[in-house]
Amino acid sequence: MKIHEYQAKSIFARFGVPVPHGEVALSAHEARDVAKRLLGKVVVKAQIHAGGRGKGGGVKIAFGLELPPATLAKAVPFMQSLYKAFDAVDASLLEINPFLMTKDGTLYALDAKITFDDNALYRHPELKELRDLDEEDPLEVEASKFGLNYIKLEGGTVGCMVNGAGLAMATMDIIKLAGGAPANFLDVGGGANAEQIRNAFRILMMDKDVRAVFINIFGGILRNDVLAEGVIAAVRDLNVQVPVVIRMKGNNEERGKEMLRQSGLNFTTADNMTEAAKKVVAAAGSAK
Repeated sequence: MKIHEYQAKSIFARFGVPVPHGEVALSAHEARDVAKRLLGKVVVKAQIHAGGRGKGGGVKIAFGLELPPATLAKAVPFMQSLYKAFDAVDASLLEINPFLMTKDGTLYALDAKITFDDNALYRHPELKELRDLDEEDPLEVEASKFGLNYIKLEGGTVGCMVNGAGLAMATMDIIKLAGGAPANFLDVGGGANAEQIRNAFRILMMDKDVRAVFINIFGGILRNDVLAEGVIAAVRDLNVQVPVVIRMKGNNEERGKEMLRQSGLNFTTADNMTEAAKKVVAAAGSAK
């Protein structure tokens, strides 16, 4: 979960990291009032979840900070406070750009960026309130409502439904190897039920770039018959028109395959990932 810069600065300050004084304004009138209160030169900075300064040459790296020896007494607690903040909020990323030293040797985090580990947010209910859904992909937000992990990818045409991050990476790699490109991946996790599978399929179908779907599941906690039940229900209820290629292995594999065969729906099955990837890429290429 990402948050805005002003929110990240507030967290920095809570842990003793020096940050410039600032306030949030929602209009030009409010910005004028803030400027009067701050009694100095004021910079107005839009608060959006976007970067790009690195690509524009604004971030330079392979050198040390080259801080003057006289500033080390301030730099050490500064860095320690940064680490305390990173650890305390279960962050996956904590970034300062730029890091500022004034003429008198005072150090500031002039910018602040924090990304939280979603899996640890249950320990920090107060941080959930900082989430700005307007800055997130609508399908990723929709997936999170059902305990699903969805990531949109650019330029692809194959929708991917998998269970497990490792299998997701392998699935995307083998699609590329077969000459195609993934439009997204949707991880239903190890313990998904038929209703979650149905919602997963609904979310995949909301992605207008998807011309074919590759379902690649290893049945462990998620049994293949449960997968088949959810997929069959989804294809019927949602009137899915794109080709669907399914490769399932593991727990209740034969039962799941039998359910697919008896469904009367036009599923394409495969026994291994290479075969499945070739079939789904071909299907996506011929679909309109």
